[in-house]
Amino acid sequence: MNGGYFLLGVVLLGSVTVDLLWTTLWISEGAGPLTSLLMARTWQVLRTVGPRNDRLLSLSGPLILTLGLSVWIVLLWGGWTLVFASGEHALIDTLHRGPITWADRVYFAGYAIFTLGIGDFAPRGDLWQLLTILASASGLLFITLSITYMLSLLDAVTQKRSFAGTVSGLGTTSEEIVRTSWDGDGFRGLDLPLNAITTQLNTLTTNHKAYPILHYFYSQQPNEASVLGIVILDEVLTLLQCGVPEEAQPDAILVRSARTSVQNYLRTLQHTFVEPADRTPPAPDIGRLREGNVPTVSDDEFASSLDELSDRRRILLGLVDSDERGWPSRDESDAATA
Repeated sequence: MNGGYFLLGVVLLGSVTVDLLWTTLWISEGAGPLTSLLMARTWQVLRTVGPRNDRLLSLSGPLILTLGLSVWIVLLWGGWTLVFASGEHALIDTLHRGPITWADRVYFAGYAIFTLGIGDFAPRGDLWQLLTILASASGLLFITLSITYMLSLLDAVTQKRSFAGTVSGLGTTSEEIVRTSWDGDGFRGLDLPLNAITTQLNTLTTNHKAYPILHYFYSQQPNEASVLGIVILDEVLTLLQCGVPEEAQPDAILVRSARTSVQNYLRTLQHTFVEPADRTPPAPDIGRLREGNVPTVSDDEFASSLDELSDRRRILLGLVDSDERGWPSRDESDAATA
């Protein structure tokens, strides 16, 4: 037996097994080391080649998913090929066509892990028969986990865009949402949509923990971009908590719950994808609320409250920057509707 081939094959199989199980089953710990590196490098290349190129960046999610599956296949297939290559007489050619070649070993390992059941090559002896069974089992595990992971991921992508659509359906800027929610006496009409959005956001946060690649499914349409939805939602909450007098604010429990959900989302992404920006984003325009006859606090009081939220808002800006987007503003909203 060639110990070098066998050891290298075992290392490759161990690496792909750890990365596969880590990525697909270990929900709270993100992607495996290989997948995490692949995601970061692929996204970095796409951002370098086509910054702010929506069409190119929209390929990032499918591309990373395809590359990840390809890496798993190559490592699994290559590992078992090396294992079977370590034994000079590990395989028998049942058709007696001559010596076993490397192409034959690649072929045998391939149909073993993909459980094709072709019988023109057979393992020789108990050890290689056992290893062939393990190869087939690993292939079945790979196929099952990969298909399940992809289907669940695509469902999470749909939920991600649904969340963004729910927020953008209320308005394209935080000022617009607060103004249209004011009925002259309060924000009672905001209670139901705010509760629904909070529920969707909690689901989105859980999906990001389970499927870290979800962050790289980039949407060309701003109204389907969850990152912008998060920012607009948090700015709405900032206006309600800091810009509106306490007696006119909506239900405090709903606002606090939504605020906590945003914080949990930011904490989840900050561990892996997001760094706080080195600058503070533009302040919401409280003057637009006054134009809509919404009661507001003084400018000085609002500015003081914003200063206390500067760290949080820099994280939000870092989130926007990491997604190669611009901060949602009144000017962009006016341009989109023009």
